[in-house]
Amino acid sequence: MTYQTTTRLLKVNPEAPEPALIAQAAQVLRHGGLVAFPTETVYGLGANALDENAVSRIFAAKERPASDPLIVHVSSTGELSQVAMEIPPLAWQLINRFWPGPLTLVLKRGLLVPPNVTAGAPTVAVRMPRHPVALALLSAADMPVAAPSANLFSRPSPTTAAHVLEDLNGRVDIVLDGGPTTVGVESTVLDLTQTPPCVLRPGGVSLEALRRLIPDVAFRAKYAAENEQVAAPGMLLKHYSPRAQLVLLNGEREAVLRAMQAQARAEQEAGRRVGFLLVDEDLPLLGQQEGIVESLGAVADAEAVARRLFAALRSLDARGVDVIFARALPRDGLGLAVWDRLMRAAEGRIVDVE
Repeated sequence: MTYQTTTRLLKVNPEAPEPALIAQAAQVLRHGGLVAFPTETVYGLGANALDENAVSRIFAAKERPASDPLIVHVSSTGELSQVAMEIPPLAWQLINRFWPGPLTLVLKRGLLVPPNVTAGAPTVAVRMPRHPVALALLSAADMPVAAPSANLFSRPSPTTAAHVLEDLNGRVDIVLDGGPTTVGVESTVLDLTQTPPCVLRPGGVSLEALRRLIPDVAFRAKYAAENEQVAAPGMLLKHYSPRAQLVLLNGEREAVLRAMQAQARAEQEAGRRVGFLLVDEDLPLLGQQEGIVESLGAVADAEAVARRLFAALRSLDARGVDVIFARALPRDGLGLAVWDRLMRAAEGRIVDVE
């Protein structure tokens, strides 16, 4: 596929996006083009969800396998009937509680949705984003918009417009720059076609929050191969990955940090450039270990850790490290989503430290 040589970058007010700028982007969507835009989670790469050719441009631009389905974004509950059918009562309860927001619902696919959106599956993933720019764009375009994260396939998701341009400059028509995203990890994906409902991907809505409404909701981590059929995005084993090798260590904190120091020293003696992805509390315990450090903030502030995660991985890549060491953090609240992203970034390789 031949790409254009330039991408238009439009800076918009994240709280009150300018109608004229939004109208330009909406027109591109209506004509089958691609628009990257901020949501509260990460930046999305949008195309008309009901136009098979437009959707195919997403896969080409991202170099994404056709087996990995997309999430359809809507600006109102009225659009839901265009993309899904046989919507259960529980879906409406969840919509009333969590939409707009970072919760994606897997429902039975509507007849208007082309098969490449869902990778041929009979289900479709749908959400209503909370970000003012996303909602304004969806409303102005007046159509459901398919939008995975706006990055090259398997790279860390973009939380700024600069991240989008790093991966997709010249591959998309417009990037709406609404500043950094606020959640920093993707939406939670909840499959309502299973009984009990099952979380397929942890994200911006915690498992604990869902259990207040669905006490028996399940979470089953799936680490699929690239060409394996999956029901939702973000389920492949290799995903969210930096160019550097990521080593994820799990265990008692002090033991993990000692093991991290020893492994990092061995890597450095072998001539490899080492990076560390740490929470603030771990910095003093790492000692005088040489390496490039990116801090995620305080371990108790899971929201800050999630918000910083992808930007920190991209920063370590930009600084030329060969290997990144990270400690597995507590999995409560948003910590479960952070753990999931690090597991996939490490391609499932986790070192258990005794």
